[in-house]
Amino acid sequence: MKRIAKNRRSRGPRGREVFEELKDLVTERSNLKSAHIDRVSTKDALRIINSEDATVAGAVRRELPYIARAVDYVVSALEKGGRLFYLGAGTSGRLGVLDAAECPPTFGTPSTMIQGIIAGGYRSLLRSREGVEDDVSAARKDIRRRNVRPGDVVIGITASKRTPYVLAGLSEAKKIGAATIFISCNPRSMAPKQFDLAICPMVGPEVIAGSSRMKAGTAQKMALNMISTASMIRCGKIYGNRMVDLKATSEKLRERSKRTLMETCHLSYNDADKALSRAGGSVKIAIVMVRKQLSRAGAGGLLQESAGSVSRALGEKN
Repeated sequence: MKRIAKNRRSRGPRGREVFEELKDLVTERSNLKSAHIDRVSTKDALRIINSEDATVAGAVRRELPYIARAVDYVVSALEKGGRLFYLGAGTSGRLGVLDAAECPPTFGTPSTMIQGIIAGGYRSLLRSREGVEDDVSAARKDIRRRNVRPGDVVIGITASKRTPYVLAGLSEAKKIGAATIFISCNPRSMAPKQFDLAICPMVGPEVIAGSSRMKAGTAQKMALNMISTASMIRCGKIYGNRMVDLKATSEKLRERSKRTLMETCHLSYNDADKALSRAGGSVKIAIVMVRKQLSRAGAGGLLQESAGSVSRALGEKN
């Protein structure tokens, strides 16, 4: 029993200390607008939830200057061969893993370029394991296990601002020399000052007190969407507003690739299919081949000179 108690103490503050940490957090307060949600009709409960959800976009909008700085960090790292890591526990960790997992099929990125790290590992994706958020030793090990290095960016995600796993992992990444970004749904004045940047969408108390999978989770998902998408746009993964670096790993994506060629190059379905085949399945190469009347090798070389940007390769300006 003594051994178990010792291990628990080593994983972070407990009891009254945690109570004191939580009591002043906006994400833990009771929302007056939903104080009687247990006594209203289903439709009225849904209206309350929907009304509160409608405030999230505004909270994220107020953080756009900080999100833009995060994109600058990420683009600078990726262009130099660095990587982006998301770090979180519970809902926040799952959101990071989700965003990372969706980048390869959407933007054609290597699976190692953008990675999600969740407290407790793979099992925590499928079943909640709340205690793992306190394991600071595991956080340090997870950062080291992924070989985080100078030139990488690590984004720690936590609704409450006090999750021990996230703080310890970010601190370890900072010690290594990686850029560190902190996302929280509590005031910027409460964010740790040792990290390079803080993004703090203030969504206010949740409809169900403390259930940060709701408004806070939505705000975090929106911020991650913006960071990864804007970074990929700047890295040349988008032409116009179309995905042109996607991996056609399914029938749907293959047909989407053909449609993109049909729309951007004014081709018939059959001609788009042939162009995609000649380009080795690369939408970007196919566009440049058709529009510039180049060979596959010539189009690839021009794209390389243009840092992967189709618009630059085509000589298009704003």
